[in-house]
Order: sequence, then structure tokens, then C-alpha cells
Amino acid sequence: MDTSGSHEIVVNEITPLFPGDASKKPKTPLPKRQIGILMMMQLVEPIASSSILPYINQLISELDITGGNDAAVGYYAGIIGSLFFVAQALTVLRWTRLSDRIGRKPVLAIGLSGACISMLCFGLSRTFWSLVISRCMCGFLNGNAGIMKTMVGELTDSTNMAQAFALFPIVWCIGGFVGPLIGGILARPQDHWPALFANSFWGKYPYFLPCAVAACWFVLALLMMSFFSEETLSTQRRPKASATLGASSGESLPQQSMACTPLQSLLTPTVVVPIANYAMLASLDVSFGALLPLFLSTPTYLGGLGFTPSSIGSWLAFFGIVDGVFQALFFAKIVDRLGPKRLFCMSVSCFPLAMAMFPIMSWLVSARGEVDHAVTFTLLCQLVLMIICGMAFGMVTIKSLSL
Repeated sequence: MDTSGSHEIVVNEITPLFPGDASKKPKTPLPKRQIGILMMMQLVEPIASSSILPYINQLISELDITGGNDAAVGYYAGIIGSLFFVAQALTVLRWTRLSDRIGRKPVLAIGLSGACISMLCFGLSRTFWSLVISRCMCGFLNGNAGIMKTMVGELTDSTNMAQAFALFPIVWCIGGFVGPLIGGILARPQDHWPALFANSFWGKYPYFLPCAVAACWFVLALLMMSFFSEETLSTQRRPKASATLGASSGESLPQQSMACTPLQSLLTPTVVVPIANYAMLASLDVSFGALLPLFLSTPTYLGGLGFTPSSIGSWLAFFGIVDGVFQALFFAKIVDRLGPKRLFCMSVSCFPLAMAMFPIMSWLVSARGEVDHAVTFTLLCQLVLMIICGMAFGMVTIKSLSL
């Protein structure tokens, strides 16, 4: 047996990110201030994206984009929503690679500034194409989602990485609670507080206020990042930051080697299967996220529930907070009891049931002539099913971290 001290480290897609004896190391405390700043930047993303959901369909109707055809509102709302994701998908890898060259903070600053400007433009939009351009601008200029996860990986090690990544879904649920409240309560402020918003500006741009409030969150996150966040890219760190943020040399070697690995070499079944699962889940989740506010806002004579933006915001906020509390309190216990694979299959199987609730509620409204307790109970059942579906994302994350 060769006992020489010279070994060549072979790195591929199944090489652990950290040495096998990482579990024997004492747990490293999380850098709370840096992680807190990143979570603040993460929080503004769901706040902004969910704040437009309560009123987007009514905005399209009021701008006469559909020519008076209420049945076509969903078509145009779907185009506006989907183009954001298309724009983001086309540019996110380029932003992450740019951050590898010039640092994480400059690219984050571009993303936060672009999202802020796009939200203001969205609130000032008066045509369909201006709505499209503003949402595409947000997608093109914002690659922060991947960069923030990269920064969390650079701030942590094998002993505390899972603890840090567990904060992402909690923060997203908080944003999913705050965002719909902002959009639902602040939409059309001249109707709710005529004495404060009597200026003709608010009549011309009735949805600018929630967009402006969401933009203020981006400004706050940008200021916090600029003044208090440390650069995590090793080649751009200041000496003091390198000493406080740097990982141990034993853990940094595989990560540095993997950073130089071509992207094509990672496209193996071990990596592609979790990515494909996540893409499928994201497609289902985004589809449901677009359908729910559309269904809630559609008039009852077209098969919807006819809710106002404030009611839609309240329902979406209720869903967000219940989902967040459930995930925080029971997710780990359910995983331990059922196992990741069984829970993943159960979660995915709930998506068809959740989608089936839409025609059931439509039939109930048609049969009963109003939104009564039976419809409300069905809506609550749909909420429970989507909470179960949401646990599938956690399973994919666990699988990804175990690679």
C-alpha cells in the first residue's frame, strides 16, 4: 500500500464540497450580521414580486388592454408574468459569472438598482408594452437570487451551511406575507383615503403607491449592502474581511477546484435529476401562483370569485404566513418521520388536487350564487394542499446539499 504523503485530488461532480470528517468539527457560529444583510436582500425579492399579484389583473382591465373582454385578462397577465422569468433565465448565468470577476457586491448593487427602477416604471405604466418592458427590465438586470446563495456558501462551512440555507424559505414566506399586504392595501389609495390622496396623480396612476413602497425596500437593502456587507469573493476581499470570512484551508481546496470546472462536466444524472425536479416544481408553483390571484379577481359570471385587490392581498398574505409557520415548526419533524423520498412523492402528488380545487370552487359559486362558507372551506383546503406541495422544494434542497 502506498503510504506516501503526496496525493492528487481528483475533483468531479460527485466530489463532496467538504472533507468527510467535517461532522467531527465543532459547529462554526454563523456570521449573523452578514447573513442578516443577505436575508434582507433576499426578503425584498418576494415582497416586490408578490406585491403586484393582488392588483395586476384589475390593472390590465382598467388600462383597457383587453378591449373590454374580461375573459382575456389572464392571457395578458400571464404574458407579463412569464416574460420576467424568461428575461431572468437568459441573464442569470451571465450575472453570476460577472460576479466571479468583479465581485459579488457590484453585481448585487446593479440588481437591486435595476429592480427598484423597474418597480417604479411598473407603477407609472399606462400601456401593455410599458408593463412588459418594466417587468423584462427587472428580469434582465436582476441576477441576485443565485449570487446571494453563492455568498451564503462562501460565508459558511460544512458545520453551519444547512442552518444558513434553511433561512431562505422562511424569509421567502415572510416576503410572501408582506408583499400581498402592500399590494392589496395600498392599491388605489384615492379610494381608501381620499383626503390624503386627492391629487389627480393618484387617479392617473392608482397603483404607483404599492410599487413605490416596494421600491423603497430595494433602496433600504441597497444601502445596507453598500455600507455594512463584506465582499465574499476571495480575490476581491480586503485583508481584514479575508481573515474574518475565510474558511479553513482544508475546506477551501475542493471549492476552489470546483470553481474552475467547466459547466458541461457537471451535467451528469447526479446533478441533472435534482435540477430537473426543481424546474418541474418551479413550473407548477409559478403556474399556481399566477392562477390563484387571477381566479380570485375574475368576476363570478366568468367562473371566478370576484374578490377586490384588498381581499386578494389578505388571502395571499394569510397563505404566506401560514405556510411559513408550518414549514418552520413541522417541516423537519415530517422529514424525519416519512423520509425525504416519500415526502417528496406525497408533496408532488398534491399539486393535481390543488389545481382541481379551482373548477370545484367555480362550480360551487355557480350553484350557490355567491361566495359562501362552502367556497371558503374549499379555498382553505387548497391552501393546505399547497403547503404540503411546498415541502417538495425542501426535499430538492436537501438532495442538492448532499451531492
